Amino acid sequence: MDPTNLPGTTVPRAGRREWIGVAALALPCMLVVMDLSVLFLAVPSLTRDLHPSSTELLWITDVYGFLIAGALIAMGALGDRIGRRKVLLFGSAAFGAASILASLSTSPEMLIAARGIQGIAGATLIPSTMALLFAMFPHEDDRMKAIGLISAGFTGGAALGPILGGLLLDISTWHAVFLINVPAMLAVLLFVPRYVPEFANPHAPRVDLPSAALLLVAVLSAIYGIKRFARGTGT
Repeated sequence: MDPTNLPGTTVPRAGRREWIGVAALALPCMLVVMDLSVLFLAVPSLTRDLHPSSTELLWITDVYGFLIAGALIAMGALGDRIGRRKVLLFGSAAFGAASILASLSTSPEMLIAARGIQGIAGATLIPSTMALLFAMFPHEDDRMKAIGLISAGFTGGAALGPILGGLLLDISTWHAVFLINVPAMLAVLLFVPRYVPEFANPHAPRVDLPSAALLLVAVLSAIYGIKRFARGTGT
């Protein structure tokens, strides 16, 4: 039952600090979604520079989304256990570092690895953000408004990906579509510790890392087999 519906219960309303915190939390959500599509327009110039095979090119564009999906539950459980803000900050730092690595890639393998690290880091951001949101806004009205702002971040990221990718390619090279993440993640690292409190559940179940790793291996193995099969039928 929502505590705001209990008679005689006064639930605190959100203040200035919480709303600034929401803006800081919306930024990583926007970037995680944006990076699903920002690379698409860069594929031609990236292909001219790195000369990936058709299978490698598929991994470059797809491994990010696959690893987000595969690691999402495990990273959410990790945040419950050790602290949601802590996991969010670690994921933001890793996401920024992986973006720099991707921009410096000199081979398809290096770019695939960097995109994979981006995916795992991105998987820490979404569940941590939503868990922090529910803890920061106990009042139902405030919480619904905050969820609307975070949803706008997701929607904005999906819309901005191709637009921003095209603008960056007009003025720079494909490397810039990754570097755009770095100042945004630095802003997250600056504002989240100041405006977003830490929440954790010390009684949360332990994270089953072997199962999470097995799930990732199973997903990637299945995708690898499908890609190899498709490549074989196409030749």
